[in-house]
Amino acid sequence: MRIVVTRGTGEGKTKTAAFDRALWDAGIANYNLIRLSSVIPENSDIVVEKSERNEKEHGHKLYVVLSECFETEKGGRAVAGLGWVTANHTKGKGIFVEHSGNIKEEVADYIKKTIESMGSYRPEEHGGIKIRFAEKECDGDVACALVAAVYKSEGWE
Repeated sequence: MRIVVTRGTGEGKTKTAAFDRALWDAGIANYNLIRLSSVIPENSDIVVEKSERNEKEHGHKLYVVLSECFETEKGGRAVAGLGWVTANHTKGKGIFVEHSGNIKEEVADYIKKTIESMGSYRPEEHGGIKIRFAEKECDGDVACALVAAVYKSEGWE
């Protein structure tokens, strides 16, 4: 399975408008998002790249692990982070962890601590922690930053 880690930022008059703009920026707008927990299936290939919008899939289901953050104070910062590890001896088979806040270093620290804790009782030996961030400073309305791990899209038939 190919999992794309993408990110986007946006601003709008409301949280929903800012979120939609960030989805557009990440290349995953116009889908019905279905949020997944944190498990990476075995044989997954994780690729960090901007998703490309596919107008033929307007309204389809999109399975994602999603980290999002909103900021409403002018000059404040929205930081979304998505971290992951995979087992050393397999392709894929791992975990995602999402966290958000206002300070990138704190978000990174929380993700690392969570992954280390979750990995401590799993039988597989995991490789290094990878993290992808999205950051957006609020210019006056509502700012949104998001990072998504996109598993697949699916029609309604």
